[in-house]
Amino acid sequence: MKKALPWILGIIMVLGGINHLIHPEIYIEMIPPFIANNIANIGAGVVEILIGVLFFIPTFRKLGGLAFAGLMLAFLPLHIWDVFREDPVTGNKIIAIMRLGLQVLLVYAGWWVYKNER
Repeated sequence: MKKALPWILGIIMVLGGINHLIHPEIYIEMIPPFIANNIANIGAGVVEILIGVLFFIPTFRKLGGLAFAGLMLAFLPLHIWDVFREDPVTGNKIIAIMRLGLQVLLVYAGWWVYKNER
């Protein structure tokens, strides 16, 4: 699992980043109204792709783990906000709470890669 996790996270990030650019409508509702939707969405997509690529390059894998953990931490308030919305973007309160738990696990996964890579 130690060797597979960076690859799994890298693939998820690259595909997620591409999805931000191809299907922005999926993410727009998660962006708070006081943030420019298109800039935030495109920026998130590009950053996700770049972080994903870091996981594929052994020299930069450790940095990728740290950057991934940081990005997941940066996204954490959006998922907390979704839990408390009357109509969560993720579908319903239960799914929003599960997604928030997943976000915490993703922060840990990035930190784990950072701490365990050479």
